[in-house]
Amino acid sequence: MKNLRMISRSIAGFLMVLFVFFNLHSCTTESETIELGYVLWDSEIASTHVVAAVIEDRLGKEVSLTSVDAGPMWMGVSRGDFDAIVAAWLPATHEAYLDQTRDRIVNLGPNLEGAKIGLVVPSYVSVNSIEDLNDYVEEFDGRITGIDPGAGLMSAAERAVEDYDLDYQLLSGSDAAMTAALRRAIERDEWIVVTGWTPHWKFAAYDLKYLEDPRNAFGEAEHIATIVTPELETKAPDVYSLLDNFYWTAEEMGQVMMLIEGGTEPFDAARQWISENPGRVDSWLK
Repeated sequence: MKNLRMISRSIAGFLMVLFVFFNLHSCTTESETIELGYVLWDSEIASTHVVAAVIEDRLGKEVSLTSVDAGPMWMGVSRGDFDAIVAAWLPATHEAYLDQTRDRIVNLGPNLEGAKIGLVVPSYVSVNSIEDLNDYVEEFDGRITGIDPGAGLMSAAERAVEDYDLDYQLLSGSDAAMTAALRRAIERDEWIVVTGWTPHWKFAAYDLKYLEDPRNAFGEAEHIATIVTPELETKAPDVYSLLDNFYWTAEEMGQVMMLIEGGTEPFDAARQWISENPGRVDSWLK
């Protein structure tokens, strides 16, 4: 009987050790998962998947990606739901979101410079300035084709409609819907005006131009910044260092975007680009 009690205690002790081990292992695995948020712009799909692939393949950590609108993306990183975003358009496009969250986030600075937003038309369209759009309402069917309603670009487009007193309806949708409408119009040689930004693969695929913006409704040249939580440096210092060093050009981003647009899955496109640009990636991991 005494032996049975001793065996029972041993088994109970062994089970307790297993319970603690698996609990600790589960917590460690969960804490090492890096949460990245991003908006469904082709540019940010490219950059976020490249960063995620480097974290997984070179740093050995799991990554979870969540696509959201711009507002929830910023709120998510400010609350710690996301560890980082590499999709912050500053100083103008996401200015309002930065103002709401700046006390709860860390801005690691630009990861790409020379970004731009505005109204875009095919080059065969004879209009060159936003000021002249009201003279061609019928040709454009009175519509400006936009993207997701929460995007800072759409807020700037709404400001442009007001500043220039445009007799146009600003249509919200998505990046994919906007580029599909642009493609259809170009195939039919029709006039269309869309909300656009650089970098974006559409400028490589089509002959496009920005409309002049003399009233500066869309602001000056922008950069794309990396935003992280204050806790990330302690949680994953190697990831923090990578993100702090992450920087590339519009041309490099465009290479990934064109692969994705050509039908390559985002992670496959990211890994292909990484394999072809080891020097650039190594510079992020120093």
